[in-house]
Amino acid sequence: MLEALTGIGLSASAGLNAWIPLLTIGLLDRYTNLVSLPPGWAWLANGWILGILGILLAIEIVADKIPLVDHANDAIHTVIRPTAGGLAFGASSESHTVTVSDPGTFFSHHQWVPIATGAGIALGMHLLKAAARPVINATTFGVGAPIVSTLEDTASFGLSLIAIIIPILVIACLLIIVFIFWRMIRRLRRRRARKAADRGMSVGPPV
Repeated sequence: MLEALTGIGLSASAGLNAWIPLLTIGLLDRYTNLVSLPPGWAWLANGWILGILGILLAIEIVADKIPLVDHANDAIHTVIRPTAGGLAFGASSESHTVTVSDPGTFFSHHQWVPIATGAGIALGMHLLKAAARPVINATTFGVGAPIVSTLEDTASFGLSLIAIIIPILVIACLLIIVFIFWRMIRRLRRRRARKAADRGMSVGPPV
């Protein structure tokens, strides 16, 4: 059960930022005892792969904080984030971690299931993020983009660590993230509607 929670947390993290969970898994395997990747996933801890992931992460961090550019970035990552989520779930389902000592038992003999599951979870989180961003940009005239993006990156990193170290908290964290997105979208839409109504009243009826 814990390995499933770890996979869910990492794939949801990929839905917010494709590269953070993969980079987290690779770095923790390479430099700590918190993660031990099986041979089939050892490439994630390769120095060249970590360097490439670091560069891709830097590009996404910058692109996701620029209004209009973030829309193009989200469109491109409609494929990338689910793929990263599938990889993160697949790697975690076969890895020894600080909380999982017997990996593979939850998805035994169905190795494609964790990858497909992770891709679906990441896609759902990505769609939620992509739906919120246009509302935020339109309502705040782009000022909110870097703030919200920074919060998303922080949530992705925190969720990745929690998924590995304290997976029992993953579901609670996901509920909080979804609730915050929902409240944010709802509040910003109400503010946008009030501004539109105020503009209509200020113009007044035609003479």
